[in-house]
Amino acid sequence: MSSFALYTARASVVAAACWALFALGVPAAADPSTDALGFVDSTARCAPPDTAVAFGSTTTSRVAICKSSSGKYEYRGVRTSDGAKLIVPATASSDGGYVGESDGITYTVTSSSLVVSQGNQVIRSEPMVYFYGAQTTPTPAAAPTPTTSAAPLPPPLPAEVGGQEH
Repeated sequence: MSSFALYTARASVVAAACWALFALGVPAAADPSTDALGFVDSTARCAPPDTAVAFGSTTTSRVAICKSSSGKYEYRGVRTSDGAKLIVPATASSDGGYVGESDGITYTVTSSSLVVSQGNQVIRSEPMVYFYGAQTTPTPAAAPTPTTSAAPLPPPLPAEVGGQEH
């Protein structure tokens, strides 16, 4: 067999293997470390005796919805790019999702997305890339709009530094 034919045969095998992996949906990076309480070493984690009813990550955020023994919900979120954190009371919505609110901004968590809105205006909609919890009715996606805040941020936890996933 000529070296060109051998090269072509090897390239075909490599290409077939790559397409097989692509078709299987092998993730480009591993999901961050999780357990039954949410994301390990992250604000998006429930503290015992609370339990995690849902948690998930988007390309820029991690969120956990915690439930206390008295039945109250809490939204715990972190923006992975800079470690910005938010912990606010939450409620269960009729579609199986959860809603937290802070200063007129609403954070809606479903199995398909994290939607940040003010009134009826969507500020940002981020599709979930990883989710643990009950599946919900999908929400329509909107074009993402970056937002900033002048408030000083507390230092990020180890799993929240620079968007790196452990």
